[in-house]
Amino acid sequence: MDHKICLITGVGDGTGASVARRFARDGYRVALLARNRERLAELENELPGSRSFAFDLEDTEHLIDVCRQVKDDIGAPEVIVHNAVRATFKPFLEADPNELERNFRVNTTSLLHMARELTPSMVERGSGAIIVTGNTAALRGVPNYALFAPTKAAQRILAQSLARELGPKGIHVAYVVIDAAIDTPWTRLPFNPDMPEEFFSKPNAIADEVFHIAHQDRSTWSFDVELRPYGEKW
Repeated sequence: MDHKICLITGVGDGTGASVARRFARDGYRVALLARNRERLAELENELPGSRSFAFDLEDTEHLIDVCRQVKDDIGAPEVIVHNAVRATFKPFLEADPNELERNFRVNTTSLLHMARELTPSMVERGSGAIIVTGNTAALRGVPNYALFAPTKAAQRILAQSLARELGPKGIHVAYVVIDAAIDTPWTRLPFNPDMPEEFFSKPNAIADEVFHIAHQDRSTWSFDVELRPYGEKW
């Protein structure tokens, strides 16, 4: 096949959709993975050659089947963008401990399964990229994050392990920490209704950075990348 393939998880109405549009604009056929069937169908109609797969990433057996279907139907991906996230924000004494394992499955275990299914063709080709989007929970634990932060920290370390194993084989793996509220309707209302524009990171700007990282020259590959608005205190 003479077209490039990008597989994206967590294709919502923010970062995921913007990443899909950015790669499609450069000629990629995009495999769109998320739970919302109607939203995926709209984006599939918008982006020529794209294919949508509506399911819950927590179902890792289904994920394996989808990875194989993508390879069969449109081709082996050159780029994987793991943007899906599952979170629980409660005091650890009040939260259901099973939520930790469910979050882990979406945030971390699914990345391992995608790497197992999709990187062999990258290794054979000698090129490819895996970009994982994260946040500061991957770097520190704070109150009410006990069932979420461990899964993001593990996600980052898994990505680093993949990077060090796959890098010498020509596959670039990078982890993008987005230290910001992303500008979507659900982050503005009801959470941040009165915040100024400079408080938010724009999904299209994030998508541009993800695209850039996926296409860095081999002599200057990044692993840890941090994105934040210019006015963010850190």
